[in-house]
Amino acid sequence: MDAEQPGTDLVRVRTGVYHDSVSLMRVSRAAGALPGVEVAVVAMATGLNLGIAAELGFTLPDAGPGDLLVALRAADRAAADRAAAEVDGLLEALASRTAGGTGAEEPPRTVRAAARAAGGTATLALVSVPGPHAFAEAMDAVEAGLSVMVFSDNVPVEQEVLLKRRAAERGVLVMGPDCGTAVVGGAGLGFANVLRPGPVGVVAASGTGAQQVTCLLDLAGVGVSHVLGVGGRDLSAEVGGLSALRALGALDADPATELIVLVSKPPAPGVARAVRRAAEGLATPVVTAFLGRSPDDDGGDGDGGDGDGDGPGDLTSAAEAALRALGAEVPEWPAWPAAGAPRAAEPAPRRDGGRVRALHGIYSGGTLRTEAELVAGTGTFTDYGDDAYTRGRAHPMIDPSLRLEALAAVPPGDVVLLDVVLGHGADPDPAERLAPAVAAAAARGTAAVVALVGSEGDPQGLTAQAEALRAAGADVFASNARAARRAARLAGGAR
Repeated sequence: MDAEQPGTDLVRVRTGVYHDSVSLMRVSRAAGALPGVEVAVVAMATGLNLGIAAELGFTLPDAGPGDLLVALRAADRAAADRAAAEVDGLLEALASRTAGGTGAEEPPRTVRAAARAAGGTATLALVSVPGPHAFAEAMDAVEAGLSVMVFSDNVPVEQEVLLKRRAAERGVLVMGPDCGTAVVGGAGLGFANVLRPGPVGVVAASGTGAQQVTCLLDLAGVGVSHVLGVGGRDLSAEVGGLSALRALGALDADPATELIVLVSKPPAPGVARAVRRAAEGLATPVVTAFLGRSPDDDGGDGDGGDGDGDGPGDLTSAAEAALRALGAEVPEWPAWPAAGAPRAAEPAPRRDGGRVRALHGIYSGGTLRTEAELVAGTGTFTDYGDDAYTRGRAHPMIDPSLRLEALAAVPPGDVVLLDVVLGHGADPDPAERLAPAVAAAAARGTAAVVALVGSEGDPQGLTAQAEALRAAGADVFASNARAARRAARLAGGAR
């Protein structure tokens, strides 16, 4: 169904066609980069995406979440037609890959059918569908005897509990929902860094937390056996650590794992105690990285990265504790100070004659955001990877649009702290769009600090990204905790 708009707008709706948001975002970028194209929106026709297209001035025909929306605006009709042809070709390629690249046989239509077709060789399923549909697909995998990684977010917690309880009965592991990162037998799933193999297994109720710890270990020359993400809510009181406990047991039984690192945003106190007790009963030593401390915590270890329980820990401390436990040297973590760029201007005067310099944390990773807020002790921090911001749009590690808007809105003289996460699945060149925005902020007198999470083997190039951001005027750190301390000092804090 086509609706030709006045001038150079072209809107199409394809009924009953579905592709994931990451693939469609890449199609949008490719079309938007063509000569003469001003705007390209290729997305499922969710309420949010229809609203975005309407705000851009497109007149839209009737469409629903099961339809595919293509909205193009170009300098002239010829450019619009070229863009439409490019979109058609890219969508055909996506459909071909989804069908296995050939029409010779009908692909399986359910997870259980796919498991049967694999002849008993399949052990793990990855579910990445809109949140309202994820439970059915994940349960199908569990009933087929498969462990499952649920990349999908916006899954109700009640469904998560049911899924994990059934998985325990079936003897399989559920990673997620909202599990963004995993490494199983050296294969990266979701947002995955290129990591050397090694003796450290990670259980993580945090995707970016796992990425920070494993990338620091990799920079220190130490690799990982497996990274088992369990979803950000797993250590909540509602879920009770169901997957974390099972993942700990799995790594304890793995002969390639000599040390386990357990990473989580602030857990429920009772769940933290239960997980600590389970860890103490394992044959494999465990380093805990539980960010923050609850007032009714029992004071057991796990709050500090080194397990001493004497204060809120951070992920860099956890990586250093793991290195010491293995007898490895703790290096000086890489940092790239801004060179040749203007420093932040004096803050604007307050009415009472004082000076203010606010700190703005603009994050894509929830655990990195929490860690930065705890370490900095001041400022306003937002996780743009939260469900509230990703409903109907790609994750900010892929699409930086919302964060770029937030950066542009930071007042002159303030301080901005951002994370940039590298690896497979993430933006192939985050500095391409972020560096000009940082440079524009610096020209307005805004100081920028970047926590760059990645390994030297990542396809974006750790050093190349760091140098581009440094040249734009940002102080860049491989450690998020150290980046937060730097930002707090620039904002006038005592950290």
